[in-house]
Amino acid sequence: MGYELTDKMTFIKRVKNLLFYTVCDQFFGPNVKYTHLLQGADLWLMIVDFVFEFPRPTMPNVVYIGGFHCKPSKPLPEHLEEFVKSSGEHGVIIMSLGTFINELPEDMANEIAAAFAKLPQKVIWSYRGSRPSTLGNNTLVVDWIPQNDLLGHPKIKLIVAHGGTNGVQEAIYHGVPVVGLPIFYDQYDNLLRFQARGAAKIITIATVDKDDNFLKAIQEVLTEPSYRMNIQRLSRLHRDQPVKPMDKALFWIEFVMRHKGAAHLVTESNKMPWYSCYSVDVVAFSFAVAAFIYFSLFAFLRWICFGKSAFTERSGKSRDPKLQIAEYCYANLRN
Repeated sequence: MGYELTDKMTFIKRVKNLLFYTVCDQFFGPNVKYTHLLQGADLWLMIVDFVFEFPRPTMPNVVYIGGFHCKPSKPLPEHLEEFVKSSGEHGVIIMSLGTFINELPEDMANEIAAAFAKLPQKVIWSYRGSRPSTLGNNTLVVDWIPQNDLLGHPKIKLIVAHGGTNGVQEAIYHGVPVVGLPIFYDQYDNLLRFQARGAAKIITIATVDKDDNFLKAIQEVLTEPSYRMNIQRLSRLHRDQPVKPMDKALFWIEFVMRHKGAAHLVTESNKMPWYSCYSVDVVAFSFAVAAFIYFSLFAFLRWICFGKSAFTERSGKSRDPKLQIAEYCYANLRN
């Protein structure tokens, strides 16, 4: 998506938000509408929670199961454990851009590797491209990493990530700050929520290899204590739930199966025209009634005070017109 808005919007941003939802139907194809999707499901399982997502109105058939896949870390493979322990007091940085990104442009990969080489921390980089020529001795390049298990290790200082949903939820669960490098889809919006809560620093793919931006972002997150404090606070909030997200998801799936659906939880607003849903017709009717009463009262008072025929009968040419009007209104009010 990537429309770059938080829950604090100016007027222009609110206009942009409205336009986004107005035109989003075109992305579903010619025969599918966003409202039809809402009407077609009795239950929605949302892989977010309000530790991560911005607060918003919700419905009883929307169940939030953010972090349902997260779990305590397991012991690392021996070669990774030895590498992590060798980092000493400086700790370890991990980097993963997900399974879709196999390699980066050569100059960008070299810039990232050179930035890592300048750090005292050890680095574990999940990367399947050509080995960068600027790779330092402190960096271990592997094809795949057990990300959840690494994030749970106490020596991990931060993760450089693309902002995929699973990765950011695991970062919240384990309380590890993020340097975000979004590439496509919902990644920028995911990282934007992290950054709005002071738990991440975002750099764009277009500027990662310019002016030492990548190195500066990592050093900022490493040296500024607020990043770790904020992400650990989010972690505590996320874990403090009466029911685990996975158990919640299983309960509601079985609930729908037991009762052949959950139509009683679906709001009728999804089936209403937009002007009824937002009470535009009610507001318009109220304005019409108020306008009718106002103009009727205005016409009535004007008729009383400025009735032409009655005024002519009671008026005298030698008298002050203002006095004549006052006397006429007073007489009519007494009657």
